[in-house]
Amino acid sequence: MKTAFAGAAAVTLLLSAAVAEAGYCGAANYRCCPPVACQPTACYTACRVERETRYADVQETVYEPQEYTVNRTVYETAYDDQQVTCYRNVVETQYREQQYTVSRPVYETSVREETYQTRRPVYETKYRECNYTVSRPVWEDHVRECRRTVMRPVTETIERECRYTVMKQVTETVMQERCHTVMRPVTTYRNVTRDCGSWTVQRQYHPGPVVPRVVCGPCGPQVCMTRCPGFTTCRRVWCPKVVTQQVPCTTYRPQVVRQQCPVQVCRYVPQQIVKKIPVQVCKYVPEEVVTKVPYRTCRYVQETRTQRIPYRTCNWVVENHVRKIPVQTCRYVQETKTCRVPYCVTKKVPYTVTQRVARCVPKTVTETCTRMVARCVTRKVAYEVCRMVPQTVCQPTCVGGCSTGGCADGSCGYAPSGAEPHESNRPLQPEPAEEPQPEAAADNISA
Repeated sequence: MKTAFAGAAAVTLLLSAAVAEAGYCGAANYRCCPPVACQPTACYTACRVERETRYADVQETVYEPQEYTVNRTVYETAYDDQQVTCYRNVVETQYREQQYTVSRPVYETSVREETYQTRRPVYETKYRECNYTVSRPVWEDHVRECRRTVMRPVTETIERECRYTVMKQVTETVMQERCHTVMRPVTTYRNVTRDCGSWTVQRQYHPGPVVPRVVCGPCGPQVCMTRCPGFTTCRRVWCPKVVTQQVPCTTYRPQVVRQQCPVQVCRYVPQQIVKKIPVQVCKYVPEEVVTKVPYRTCRYVQETRTQRIPYRTCNWVVENHVRKIPVQTCRYVQETKTCRVPYCVTKKVPYTVTQRVARCVPKTVTETCTRMVARCVTRKVAYEVCRMVPQTVCQPTCVGGCSTGGCADGSCGYAPSGAEPHESNRPLQPEPAEEPQPEAAADNISA
């Protein structure tokens, strides 16, 4: 029994010495480092970031132009020729027979005899000489101006106003209300939660394990439990920071717009037209006329002449005569005569006038309009999903002895995980798909 117990104690000492050499890499051993390499003493679990690209179906509303046909009634003005019978007054002269009584004088001539005495002169011619002074005329020709005022006829053309009424076509523009639907952009805001956290490095100290170690005491080598020096590990920890943001979202909503459109309406308005008719008028204008009138002047020259002047002497002789004197008597005889008396008769004479009568003719016009039709389009949006995959990290083996310096500091060539780049293991947060800009949506609508 004692032999077995002693063998077991020796095996235990050997194992403890080997463990101590492995744990402290020979730093707490009084002997030299063994030729064997240091084995790993501790492993830890780290998270590795794996990125995966995924696709999500996003429903988008796209507005496409669509043409449609609309029938609109248009009223056109057509003119018809219509025969209208009018009457005008015509004045005619007619004659009627009228009897009247006149007194016609009837003259009768009768003769009566009358005896009368006459004294007949008996003339005798005698001569006597007579000296006399005569004035002989001497004529001279002269010219004088004779001014007189005459009325000269002057013909002028004047315009006389003639008024008549016509139906004038008047085109008026009235406002008619029309409705159409337009797509108005409406911007709303929605709350989006976003993680704006960051990575922080967290250090954690790990105490070393407690191992038996052989210590040389006063009573010889003794086995005592000794704690190995600890180590510090660094790991990155994601500190979340949830932020709520308002994201603008623009949508297009149909809106009925009432628009006042001008429409032309045709109607007829009576209009009085004044027409000027040229009329010739003759008037007399006083005008002074100068006429050269020839005249003769006479002056007398005294001359003495001798003339035998005959003279007559008269002796009266009484004679008896008988004469017949006509006597005229008058008497009146009544007679009936007929004459034509003119008188004016007014009668209406029909005549035909062609007038243009306007009427509205409805006409259906086909118009092509364009409207925006909403359509849902599904497209795939790529986004990245990051997930943490646990990974076991062990200390690298220290090849060679203590002479190479691998275990001289007790770390056995271990490099802390904090030496890795900070951004290499940061998980990527999925970002929301970009909202369509209003300018881009407006371009799609206009296209």
